[in-house]
Amino acid sequence: MKKVLALLLGLMMVLGMMGTVAAEDVVTLKWVTVGSGMPANYDSWAAQLNSYLAEKIGVNIEMEVVSWGDWDNRRNTIVNTNEPYDIIFGNDGTYVNDVTLGAYMEITQEMLEENAPGLLELIPAGYWDACRVNGAIYAVPTYKDSSMSQYFVWDKDLLDANNLDASNAHTLEDIEPVLNTLKDKTAESVFPLTSGGASWLLANYDSFSSGLPAVSVRHDDKELKVVATLEQADIMEDLKILHKWYNEGLINSDAATKAETNKYAVCSVAQGWPYAAISTWGPNMGVNAAAYQLGETLVSNGTVQGSLNSISINCENPEKALQFLNLVNTDAYVRDSFYYGEQGYNWDYTEDGRLTKHNSEWTMAGYTQGTFFKVTQLDTDPVNQWDEVKALNEAAVPSVLLGFFFDNSEVQDELASCIEIFNRYRGEILTGTTDPEVSVPQMMQEMRDAGFDAIVDAAQEQINEWAGK
Repeated sequence: MKKVLALLLGLMMVLGMMGTVAAEDVVTLKWVTVGSGMPANYDSWAAQLNSYLAEKIGVNIEMEVVSWGDWDNRRNTIVNTNEPYDIIFGNDGTYVNDVTLGAYMEITQEMLEENAPGLLELIPAGYWDACRVNGAIYAVPTYKDSSMSQYFVWDKDLLDANNLDASNAHTLEDIEPVLNTLKDKTAESVFPLTSGGASWLLANYDSFSSGLPAVSVRHDDKELKVVATLEQADIMEDLKILHKWYNEGLINSDAATKAETNKYAVCSVAQGWPYAAISTWGPNMGVNAAAYQLGETLVSNGTVQGSLNSISINCENPEKALQFLNLVNTDAYVRDSFYYGEQGYNWDYTEDGRLTKHNSEWTMAGYTQGTFFKVTQLDTDPVNQWDEVKALNEAAVPSVLLGFFFDNSEVQDELASCIEIFNRYRGEILTGTTDPEVSVPQMMQEMRDAGFDAIVDAAQEQINEWAGK
């Protein structure tokens, strides 16, 4: 009996040691991203998901979800001070500059083949190419509405109550009479903006991932001429309309300094697809919404780079980080958990393989995480909205610069100075707060004094060489 007890005790010790080793083998990865702040049920969500992740790939995830208004400053602090993180969300406004700083780890073909074969199978080769900097890849692109379609999003209930039809209004000029009517009815700013401004006005101009929207090539310009974006006649006309709206009260008076987006807007502009009015924009506002497209559906390096996730150069477990990103994009349960929240509290699966939402409390931003095409369809959706997204991607008009990479190494200082100047002016210019015929020349003079023309010359030379001109 003593021998049996000794053997049992020894076996228990071995099993205990094995359990300890297994727990120690689980790697914790920190993922920094943007959204509406940390979810209220984050702890229970993380415990639920991490149990699954640990079993699948030996990973636990620690999230930092930064609010929209704090994102730019917080992200810049993290990247520029080497604050510890493993994965961080980014986009075309910051990607190339971050790579130039040496912030991110190169993701090689071999790393993808060994740790993320699902990503290679899922994401089109051209989208990987759109993320190359000097031929190397430093981010996983999010395969979603990777082309760009912009929509005027309306409170449909309000339109219907006032017998208004905005379905044929596709420009700022078109929607102005509708906005004026609703302003008279509601006595509020019906086209609210934040300090980021109406950046969608610049959608027809490709700024070749320079991080400076003020320099660009028009997406359909076969001559490939590099221009000062805000000096172009079509842009200036739209900016003048915004200024008129600001003076008339259609745009909120605090737009230039307002950090957070209103939950509700009579009319706003959003990137997406038509059914998003029913599945997302309307529910988020608490009304029935309608969406009508403005402009063409475009694809460029910048649109593909609209949602990226990069691995820190200081990440101690880059293979695990890639395995995790692979799982986010290929495992339906993991994808749904990030997109919808905690199973049992925020959502549950239905018997027919769809998903029912219990509430809209989840504050993470779905577009920042992974592909849309693995997100489970809601039981309330009569159609699969992701089919609309795929159709838009396939029909997108390519920018004349699709595939071009701008090497900014010779104009880094000039570019940094001009970006700082642009960011200082953009809140006032792109919200209509100031007269663009005054403020745009002021901004451009400051930029030219800081080396703007050198950026134009460097970009033009590289583009000409790329195009064989």
